[in-house]
Order: sequence, then structure tokens, then C-alpha cells
Amino acid sequence: MDSPFARPIARRTPLFSASAFTIALLFAVLFSASAQAQAPVHQSLNQLSTDKFTNTSSQHATEVEPDTYSYGSTIVSAFQVGRFTDGGCSDIGFATSSDGGATWTNGVLPGITNIQGAGNPYDRISDPSVAYDAAHGEWIIASLPIVDSFKQIPAVVVSRSTDGIHWGNPVSVTGNVSSSDKNWIVCDDSSSSPYFGHCYVEWDNPNTGDTIFMATSADGGLTWGPALKTGNSATGIGGQPLVQPNGTVVVPIEAGFGNAISSFTSTNGGTSWSKTVQVATISSHLDAGGIRSGPLPSAEVDGAGTIYVAWEDCRFRAKCAENDIVLSTSTDGLTWSSVARVPIDPVSSTVDHFIPGIAVDKNTSGASAHIGITYYFYTKSSCSVSTCVLGVGYIGSPDGGASWSPSINLAGPMSLNSLPQTTNGLMVGDYISTSFAEGLAHGVFALAKPKLGATFNESMVTSKAGLPAFPSGPLTPVGHEKPVPHFHSDHPLPSAPLRDNPPPSARIHP
Repeated sequence: MDSPFARPIARRTPLFSASAFTIALLFAVLFSASAQAQAPVHQSLNQLSTDKFTNTSSQHATEVEPDTYSYGSTIVSAFQVGRFTDGGCSDIGFATSSDGGATWTNGVLPGITNIQGAGNPYDRISDPSVAYDAAHGEWIIASLPIVDSFKQIPAVVVSRSTDGIHWGNPVSVTGNVSSSDKNWIVCDDSSSSPYFGHCYVEWDNPNTGDTIFMATSADGGLTWGPALKTGNSATGIGGQPLVQPNGTVVVPIEAGFGNAISSFTSTNGGTSWSKTVQVATISSHLDAGGIRSGPLPSAEVDGAGTIYVAWEDCRFRAKCAENDIVLSTSTDGLTWSSVARVPIDPVSSTVDHFIPGIAVDKNTSGASAHIGITYYFYTKSSCSVSTCVLGVGYIGSPDGGASWSPSINLAGPMSLNSLPQTTNGLMVGDYISTSFAEGLAHGVFALAKPKLGATFNESMVTSKAGLPAFPSGPLTPVGHEKPVPHFHSDHPLPSAPLRDNPPPSARIHP
């Protein structure tokens, strides 16, 4: 069904009690009075999908954790629909635009969960990631199958489509494994590359301390090679593989349960993988209100092969009181630039930024690379479940991150009470995504409106009009700010990373 909706989803449903109205008014006042130097909310939004499942084991209506990928004028997004409290969702939803984001078609993937269709092999599904294989003309969504038993299942499955709308049943990426988490997929779309048409999937195995694995396909995702470790059998989570025009694959990944960002590479089409190198240490602020967040990387590559990695980090803030979005770049995946702060607002502000989704226009590169970042933020970092004011922002750079435009508020205010619960906190997603199509950035994100009684009202949305890398106003250069002395996180490292595939014994059964 085609959607956009005629009415912008940013308009909140009226509340009927005086006390509720007062609370909503307070949120709006706090949101607009934010110290963040952002433009007012003025973006009309398209609602891309809605959770129509009714199984009692999931929280409805909820949609979280989108990824997007664009090729030409087509954008495909994928996301969780019907979120379980203790891991996974009822099915993976998709929303596809073939006209640069003007109109969208949505649905859910077939053949995966027995919630979507009786007899399907899996009880839940999670962690969707989207790629396009230009050599074979295939859109591919990789996702993480889950069963509510100790049965071993494939680490990752992929769903394939020639148009981004009609999808086949899932294909197993690997043989059966005991556990897997945080998969991601990319394909080599450079016709000049010696490995044009190779697709690469990354995941980790929680049962072995998050050992990193990679698998490669050379036939549009129909069959896959063996699961391979890095050269040093490294551990990590949340890797995002990228392919440079020469065919080199670079995979930035979170290491050490939030202690560092690392990367590793392949220069032979996925036949083998290098040892990991450190991109940067991580120092993160613990986001308030019990929201599920963490310094997972978001990564992209420009048209000449420069890799950009963004994550949330507090090294530029006194006492690590707020997170900024920070950035590091590399031309080879081996040596990386010093960490730079994206200047969304002054370091003296109280605004907390987290869960970035970075995009780079692949038709641009180097000093003229166009970058867009969509992210979540609190108007004030020191808050509670009842007082945190959650919004979504966007910021762009027209010059490869050397300077940044004023940021834009896309959505909000949102109350945390409108978010579904998970065993790791209230959820909009462990990541969000932005992609460029026809020169404009399209961020897809979860927007939670107030509950309708006991039912959630959280859907996937995007800006009705795409956003340029340089929206308006004076550019702010980067590089003059220095991290605070002796910077470090304001919380202990977690005993385990953000995870979405707990063992069956840890799951809550209805």
C-alpha cells in the first residue's frame, strides 16, 4: 500500500485530560526552549508503515531500529515490527520508494516467522540491514533469526528482491550456530572493482565472547561461503562493512563492550580478513531515563573510498555530562583521523545526543563530500523517565565534515513512556539510518506518539522532503575544539554489549 499519509505524523494526537494536556504542554515548552542551537521543528513527515500484528507475545503497535540503503532513485528501508520485550520482533517490515522518497510502498517479509505465516521456521526475527547488489540486480535484507528453544539455527538469513517490493523466502547465510547477533550486510557495487557483485555479511557469536565472523556471496545472496574470523580472531559487535571503489572491504566495529572502535579489512574479495586495528577509544555518557542506547558505530563511504565512522561520545564535555556525535575518517581502514566533534550545539549546552545514523552521498567525495547525520537527542541530559524530552535532529556537511550547517529538529517532543520496553531499556532502536538519493538525505527513524490506551503508537517515519547536506545558515568549522583533559566515561563498562538474541532460558515466555 502506498504511503505517505496526507497528514504529517509529527502532529500529536490530542489528549483529553487537563493533567495530560499540562504534561504535553510542558514537554513542548521544554523542547522549544532547548539550549540546542537547532532550527524549530518544521519538517513535514511521512509515516512509512505501522505495526498491524496482533500476537499477544509482542508489544503493539511498535516499529523500531531501521536501516536504509539507496541506489539511484530507489530507497529501501527495513525495520523491526511488533517488538518483543526480551529480544526480536514479530517480523521485519520494509518500506520502499522508487522515486527518491516521494512515495513509499510497505509490507513485511514473507517466510520468516510463524507469527507472519503458519509453518514459517522462526519464532522471532531481529536486526535488519539492507544492501543492493548492482551486479545481479538484487536488493537484499539480512536479518537475525531467533527461536524460543535451544535448537541451532542459521546465524543470519537474507531475503532477496529485484524491485525492493516483492521478496522471496529467506536464504541461510551459514550453517547452524549456537548464537549470533548484530548482523550487517553490504555489496560491492563498483563496476571497476575486481570483486564487483560480491556481498559481505558480518555478525558476532555471543556464546564465544562476541567472536566476529564474515561470510561472502558472489551470486546475489543465493549462496554463501564459509564463516571466517578476522586475522586475530577478534571480538566485537555492531560491525558495518563498507566497500571502497577498488574492492577493499573495511569493517568498523565496536570492541571491548563499549571501550573502543576498531576496524578490519579484506583486499581479496572476502577470501581472508585482516587483524583489527583501533580507530579510537570510546568515552560515553550514560544516557538518562533508562533508554536503550550505546556507542555502536554508524559508518559510510564516499565516492572516492573515504570511510566515515560516527558514534556517541562525551570526550569534549566537562565531567562527561552529555554525549556529542563524533567522527573519524580513513582512506584505507588502517590509519584513522583524530576524533572530531560534530558541532550540533556548543559544548556548554546541556543537550545529549545519541544513536546517530550517518549518510554520505556517493556521487560526492573528498573535500566536496556531502554528509548527513540523523540522531536522537535529549533537550537536557539530566532527566528521568518522566522528564526526559526526546527529539530527532539532522545536521549536514557539504565539505567532507570540515564544517557543518546549523542542525534541524525533525521530530519531537516524545515522552519515554511512549516507548516499548526491552531487557536493555526503552527502545527506539540500537541504530537508525540515513541515505542519500538524488542529492538529498532521507533519514528513517522511529517516532513514538502517546499511547492509545494500553496500545503503543510507534511507527517508522521520514521527512516528506529530503534534506540537503547544507540546509541553511552559516557553516561551523571543526577541528578547533579539544577533548577535555583525562576524559573518560561517566559509568563503568557494561558486562555485556547491547544484545538482541539472549539465550532461550533468559527469554520471557507468555
